[in-house]
Amino acid sequence: MQSNKESRIFLIGYMGAGKTTIGQQLATRLGYKFLDMDYVIEEKLQQSVSQIFSEKGEKEFRRLERECLDKISTEQNVVVATGGGAPCFYDNMERMNAYGLTVYLCLSPEQLQERLELSHKNKRPLLAQREGKELLDFIRQNLSEREPFYRKATLVVSGTDEEMFQQILSFLSSHS
Repeated sequence: MQSNKESRIFLIGYMGAGKTTIGQQLATRLGYKFLDMDYVIEEKLQQSVSQIFSEKGEKEFRRLERECLDKISTEQNVVVATGGGAPCFYDNMERMNAYGLTVYLCLSPEQLQERLELSHKNKRPLLAQREGKELLDFIRQNLSEREPFYRKATLVVSGTDEEMFQQILSFLSSHS
């Protein structure tokens, strides 16, 4: 049995860190529901994150993210993939720590660049039109700004998706 705090698991980290992939696996293994905050917001507004950013701006998107987090914080038995910036605005990180287990999927800027260049980075408004060294420099700068928030997580894991998944399971089994 998981403690009440571990009935909500928030996966945080930079874009491309594996929050959705690992979150879906973890939810399946634990018998929990999986929620991707970006997807929840997209469904509510019937617009992509990119559309929301371009039409409403980042400030409005961050407000919507906070609203989504408030709603999710009342759910039980849920694994949540947060948006990469979600922990860095308002008191979101403190709120997630208060209501659940926070896990930082920690990858190097080079690992993130490789993953993001292979993924659909055009779906990621902050990365549009960036590639190669420009992308890596952007990730380094952006990650250095976000890292202090990410480091407030209860658990920090790194490695491949499978290694991070196993580290989370190990942590959960040692705290049950």
